Amino acid sequence: MPRSAEPEAAPPTTAEGPLAGVLVADFSRVLAGPYATMLLADLGADVIKVEGPGGDDTRAWTPPVRGEVSTYYLGVNRGKRSLVLDLRDERDAEAARELARRADVLIENLRPGGMAKYGLDFETVRRDNPGLVYASITGFGSGAGRDVPGYDLMVQAVSGLMSLTGEPDGPPYRAGISVFDVMAGNHAAIGILAALRHRDATGEGQLVEVNLLSSALTGLVNHSSAYAAGGTVPYRMGNAHPSVCPYEPFPTADRDLVVTAANDGQFRKLCAVLGILETADDPRFRRNADRTAHRDALHPLLTERFVTRGAEEWFDLLVAAGVPCGPINTIDGGFALAERFGLDPVVSVGEGERAVPTTRHPIRFSATPAAYRLPPPELDEHGAELRKWLTGPEGERP
Repeated sequence: MPRSAEPEAAPPTTAEGPLAGVLVADFSRVLAGPYATMLLADLGADVIKVEGPGGDDTRAWTPPVRGEVSTYYLGVNRGKRSLVLDLRDERDAEAARELARRADVLIENLRPGGMAKYGLDFETVRRDNPGLVYASITGFGSGAGRDVPGYDLMVQAVSGLMSLTGEPDGPPYRAGISVFDVMAGNHAAIGILAALRHRDATGEGQLVEVNLLSSALTGLVNHSSAYAAGGTVPYRMGNAHPSVCPYEPFPTADRDLVVTAANDGQFRKLCAVLGILETADDPRFRRNADRTAHRDALHPLLTERFVTRGAEEWFDLLVAAGVPCGPINTIDGGFALAERFGLDPVVSVGEGERAVPTTRHPIRFSATPAAYRLPPPELDEHGAELRKWLTGPEGERP
């Protein structure tokens, strides 16, 4: 495991950051919503994670674990305070409604209509809190697809992503992560920030709706455009690119190296480093359109040279020449490369036995850096103080 950075300083009594003072009532669970609220917490928002008596599902998603805690849960829940509320109990439901009344942002990912059973739907809570930004994440929207459960693997299947992943003559594959959950979480965070900007200008809150299928279709970018704008249905090509060549892995003396020579100049530099400059002048390979048309002839010419050295050696030579490339690493190699480049990918959140190594927030700010104040909370860790606050006069938050 790569070294972690020095533990962060103890959390300040008053949160700092661009979202300081923003109270987020987080009724979401699993991945898309918790990922979004973790990003907001890093930027100073006060996130209260509302959990049912059994806790977030990911608390039980093991292995792997750190101690006895699921690393899945640890990965998306730093910076939050945990409050257990059983919404089937009227006193707890009333506390939840009071939290919604006091919040700046509410985020949920129940099935459409699920929050209405407890008087926590947008139309109900906005009556007492017209400035509330209410973010709802679903699988397939709140219309005709409202009753279809939304799981990332389902969306990878129905969106077309799996048809694009795998070898041409092999079965379709899922991506190695829940890519559309993460994408929807990012879209939710963007939507919340935009809605807060609107509220700052007008005092008016609004409903922000994000669904996994729409996130998937926009996230398929060039493939979506191929269909929407060109009427073309793309299919899987293994690791090759339909429009750029070479843009794929090549075997080397030890492990595969991805090469992305995406324009004619980069291809010429690649050929120079490989010692086959005449290939760049071959009419079959001179332009990108030529190379994509003759990829089957080009691939063995490049492979013949790549197998003469190891991936790391080629990486250093090609990057120095201005050719994008990189060895296919396992995740530990990815962290090691980030360390090599001074990106400090691991930070520590919490102190003492509660300290947890975690992945650094992906955005760097020159004036208002992300902060890591609280470790992922234990179930109902902050429940007593938060329930007391919610049942008392609205004063300074505990």
